[in-house]
Amino acid sequence: MTFGKVSVILFAMLTKKQKRVYDWIKRFIQEHGYAPSYDEIRKGLGFNSLSTVYEHLKRLEEKGYIRSLWGNKKRAIEVVEQGEVLKLLGEVQAGEPIESYEVPEEVELPSGIFDPERHFALRVRGDSMVDEGILDGDIVVIRRSGVAENGEVVVALVDGEATIKKYKRRGSKIELIPANPNYKPIVVKEEQVKIIGVVVALFRRY
Repeated sequence: MTFGKVSVILFAMLTKKQKRVYDWIKRFIQEHGYAPSYDEIRKGLGFNSLSTVYEHLKRLEEKGYIRSLWGNKKRAIEVVEQGEVLKLLGEVQAGEPIESYEVPEEVELPSGIFDPERHFALRVRGDSMVDEGILDGDIVVIRRSGVAENGEVVVALVDGEATIKKYKRRGSKIELIPANPNYKPIVVKEEQVKIIGVVVALFRRY
């Protein structure tokens, strides 16, 4: 689906605990050449019971990160590769600096969509773009670019502070327009604005 020019892709992001399990299983398979048993997962991750292992594996399978034959098979886990990995560099909120992560996280996205050399990701904080379908907690994918066209949603620096807004040029001035009637547009001289990139997609956990 799309809101304006921004594509919205609903996908199943992992929680931190689920990602820890997924990464551990991947690492085990890479090191041993075969899948771990449920008890090895329990011991390796320090879980108290096999039921916790079953619950995590069930969620990973539902979200498409593993395939499992279940039943009585001891090593019936197959990892599903997720495609490109984009750097999640930090968070962006209207009127606030980009909060960079000390150690950038990684977001695994469907393969064949984005070029990690040309794109990066930011997590949205705040509600200034809700009418464009960009919600608090969404991850936006940014195409690196120093220029933008009217109507595109951009991440821009205004006097050194970052914001995510809709871009519009008015003669020698730039208008950065929120998509929420509770916020006012930012109108500044061209030299006060630096375009970091254009928002091309967003991902939302379901």
